Amino acid sequence: MPANKKHLTQSSLHRILKITAGFFGGYAITQVFHMVLIEIWDSASTLITLRFAGFIVWATLLVCAFIPKNGFKIWGIYLAIFAVLALIVFINQTPQAI
Repeated sequence: MPANKKHLTQSSLHRILKITAGFFGGYAITQVFHMVLIEIWDSASTLITLRFAGFIVWATLLVCAFIPKNGFKIWGIYLAIFAVLALIVFINQTPQAI
């Protein structure tokens, strides 16, 4: 059965943007999300959680990148999420004694 033609009308640029947003943006969001969890909870247990749940979060973000029709929109959303989470990590850092 051939593919439905209405799903094949995107430009290759939007396809590439969605793939890169899902792969790289999803990975970056997953890492910074777990950095936020490390700031909140014990770091050892959070690192174990990252080992198992990190792939699930990344795979979910990879699939969710294909929901919008515009590749620039998903990059904007992922960059905004990353910026908010990175800001939380930056604000919650404790100063190190020299």
